[in-house]
Amino acid sequence: MSLNIVSYPTSNQDERSGKDIKIDTLIFHYTGMISNQAALERMTDPKAKVSAHWCIDENGTAYKIVPEHLRAWHAGKSWWRGRSNLNNISIGIEVVNPGHEFGYRPFTLQQMNSIVILCHQILKRHPINPRNIVGHSDVAPDRKKDPGELFDWRRLSNEGIGIWPRSIIEPGNSRILKIKDYGPEVKLCQKKLAKFGYGLYQDGIYGEKTQMVVMAFQRHYRQARVDGVLDHGTTAILDHLVNYTKDK
Repeated sequence: MSLNIVSYPTSNQDERSGKDIKIDTLIFHYTGMISNQAALERMTDPKAKVSAHWCIDENGTAYKIVPEHLRAWHAGKSWWRGRSNLNNISIGIEVVNPGHEFGYRPFTLQQMNSIVILCHQILKRHPINPRNIVGHSDVAPDRKKDPGELFDWRRLSNEGIGIWPRSIIEPGNSRILKIKDYGPEVKLCQKKLAKFGYGLYQDGIYGEKTQMVVMAFQRHYRQARVDGVLDHGTTAILDHLVNYTKDK
């Protein structure tokens, strides 16, 4: 299976800052616009000041927008595993989809096929840790929902791209935690989310920030339930992934 690549360059790019910059993060987005053409026009509009390295149309065409050695402007204010300014160390892939605002829908098989091929090529060029293959909502949970709960993270993991719960997760009997709860159990869950990679202050208070981080986690790893509640199933998946990635 081959990848149909179309060059669609933009001036919305600059040099990555610092010496010996290592590209070690891959961030997925959805375009959140009514069409592929609208997204491409926005990413090439100097006034918009946004871009990505790649954009995958619903027919599977891969648009090459910014060369990978340069910095695209896709992540904005972001944080993952103790680092901010992720534009500087990441590659951004936009996937055409209207998003939650304009009629969120499943990503096409052609898109996912092309994403698998493209990611394998990217990973040959840049040795990116599977833990650092994330969504925009993972690195900016207070601002973003993309690529959302319909993105096929499971398939990517099966193809060796990113991580996904590998075994059947049996829900435990931990306390169900939700917004306005507080105490040591909340703080412990905040600590686990932060250890996994999310930017989250561990104050023991289940406020809006914690709720948004939990929703981001669910959009990626428990897609059937995105409600911001740390129920038994979500907590079990979190525990499994924290343990699975502790030495990675």
